[in-house]
Amino acid sequence: MATWEDVRAAVAALPGTDEPRPRSWKAHGRPLAWERPLRDRDREELGDAAWPGDVLGVRTASPDAKDELVRAAPEVYVTTSHFDGYPAVLVRLERIDPEELAELLVDAWLTQVPRTVARAWLEKHPEVPQ
Repeated sequence: MATWEDVRAAVAALPGTDEPRPRSWKAHGRPLAWERPLRDRDREELGDAAWPGDVLGVRTASPDAKDELVRAAPEVYVTTSHFDGYPAVLVRLERIDPEELAELLVDAWLTQVPRTVARAWLEKHPEVPQ
């Protein structure tokens, strides 16, 4: 089970990130991850799949990448019509392992930083799949 401190630590480990507001992170000034409680409309759409726990919105490489996450682990990742066509996924913090969360945030970070920054970081971290 991941916590907000796990999010904060994973993001802080990446260069060029900041937390301009509590529970809202950016990479090189671009949205990376943010607290995103379920709204009434989200709860209506999700029905029995809605939950009361903490929700993290995370940028993805594309809407297709978001859909792939939701298909692969619907108990962890969800989306609503609010995010249709937008490259972001909602994450149930209480259902994601901190290590998987860190990997998700690295993937998000790679989409938000300049390519030269991403390449330089990846060269120093060959363990990260490309």
